[in-house]
Amino acid sequence: MSNLGEIISLVVAVSWTVTAIYADKASHRLGSMTSNVLRLSLAIVFLGLILWVTVGHPYPVYANGKAWLWLALSALVGYVFGDWCLFNCYLSIGARFGQLLMTLAPPMAAIAGWAILGEKLSWGSLLAMAVTLSGIAISIMSRESGYKFSFSLPLKGVLLGFGAGLGQGVGLVLSKVGMQHYIESIPEDAPSMMTGMLPFASTMIRAIVGAAGFMALMALQKNFSSLKSASRDRKGLFYALMMTLFGPVVGVSLSLMAVRYTDAGIASTLMALTPVLIIFPYVLVYKQRIKAKEIIGVIVSMAGVALFFLL
Repeated sequence: MSNLGEIISLVVAVSWTVTAIYADKASHRLGSMTSNVLRLSLAIVFLGLILWVTVGHPYPVYANGKAWLWLALSALVGYVFGDWCLFNCYLSIGARFGQLLMTLAPPMAAIAGWAILGEKLSWGSLLAMAVTLSGIAISIMSRESGYKFSFSLPLKGVLLGFGAGLGQGVGLVLSKVGMQHYIESIPEDAPSMMTGMLPFASTMIRAIVGAAGFMALMALQKNFSSLKSASRDRKGLFYALMMTLFGPVVGVSLSLMAVRYTDAGIASTLMALTPVLIIFPYVLVYKQRIKAKEIIGVIVSMAGVALFFLL
């Protein structure tokens, strides 16, 4: 099938849309901190099983100290800071606007790549940033009188959304450094599948550190009672299970498969369609009224994301 990669990429976008919806539900039912601990703990179990079946070790074997260091940093920035912001953003403004603000991740990654790795910021990247920010502004800003504008959403939720995009973008760059160190630490006699499963092993390291980070925050807040309560909440546990399956397990697995069958830029653009796809369940299931400017803003923002990968 000539367009298999594009089809898989669309399935990934749907998978991440389902993840966002269940993450929203879990955040409201269990709380941001508890949802993240459960999600990352379940991800560790699933990733361990995947690695055990494919490379014979249920843990990130061969990773050296530098790989652990950089991947740990990416987990603290991307998971502990970024996902804490994202899940609290869901509590404030919902998954629909939260996912829109997550389109800031590519611009943040481009800036972080320039600052940390010395990567060049091309005119295409700068144009893509401007288009993405314009789309977000169209969706979340409202005109009061004359040339005075204000946020049409709670400022707290908007700031949390910006923090989530920043965390994911910078975390991505840090994980790129960590994975490079991981590749260099793999011996020549390692199982042939190890290189292909490297993203899963790297994700497991990030999940371990992320879960530990959230547990540390819960300890500081003396809030372990919420985990005990969550263990008796079947519906909340179901939400946590679903966002884990459709996110780190199905989403990551299929995203890796997608780039094998089509151009990485096309795959990345199609997989980033979550802010568009999430509109439909909010209209059909939640009966929310979507304003025309919000749809226009999403389309413009997605055009900016596409420019990042295609220019």
